[in-house]
Amino acid sequence: METRLLETFGALARTGSFTGAATELRLAQSTVTAQIKALEKELGTRLFDRLPRGALLTEAGRRLLTLAEEVREAEVRLLAAAHEDGPVAGTVVVGAAETLCAAHLPAVISTLRSRHPDVEVHLQPCATAAAVTGLRAGHLDCALLLEEQADFPDVTAERVADQPLVLLCAPEHPLAGLREPATWQELARESFFLHEQGCSYSDWLAQRLRAVAGTRPRITRFGSIEAARSCVAAGLGLTVLPRANVTRSLHEGRLAVVRGPVLPDISVHLARHRRRHPSRAARAVTAQVVRHFRTAR
Repeated sequence: METRLLETFGALARTGSFTGAATELRLAQSTVTAQIKALEKELGTRLFDRLPRGALLTEAGRRLLTLAEEVREAEVRLLAAAHEDGPVAGTVVVGAAETLCAAHLPAVISTLRSRHPDVEVHLQPCATAAAVTGLRAGHLDCALLLEEQADFPDVTAERVADQPLVLLCAPEHPLAGLREPATWQELARESFFLHEQGCSYSDWLAQRLRAVAGTRPRITRFGSIEAARSCVAAGLGLTVLPRANVTRSLHEGRLAVVRGPVLPDISVHLARHRRRHPSRAARAVTAQVVRHFRTAR
């Protein structure tokens, strides 16, 4: 049996369409169709029902999918073992929250280039839900999640660091020089510019502000932390960000810390697919990620 047929089987199961599988595998749709037919013939059973809305796994397909993934994983381990003595090389795709991509991962990549010049790291900024989906689909080799808890099926997660959060405003903002910490009641009357929905710490703050009785906080969400940070630096309102993302702005006087309620630290989890065997390149990347956060504390 050709294991590439099992790869096509997995891709079609993930995407639910022959077009989607062809795009993922960079094959012609007719090739995907032919490979699935060949696999079904070899196994002697129908793996998918072809429906107008896409390809749906049959009962036999669902039962055999896990076994097919185990065979593919065994092939990956075999190939990896054959090259254990060679140089560490390969491409590793890392998913991470934008705040981590901006503040931490450039240093990780810089160190990796000096230690393992044949390892190429591709960063994919994404929120937790997209990162977990990417791990399950095999699009990501590992991911960094900003979550207090990271308990997801098929995903193993290790907490590697805690990031302190800070409330921020422009230096000339009325809340910049408070002698006494601002209360939630006072903060809820301000305008906030936060990262998009799915950002765990921004979602937490938005929920906390909306829970203040008798207030209607003005909250604007952006797909970029830089857009939120620029609005705050212009004196338009407040935001919350990990301190690591604003160290330079605070030092240069473009932002100021707002004294207010104590904010919880946000945990950084290193996540991987539970059943996938990481390549040597992926192991080198995750090891450097762990070293970075341990020395950055």
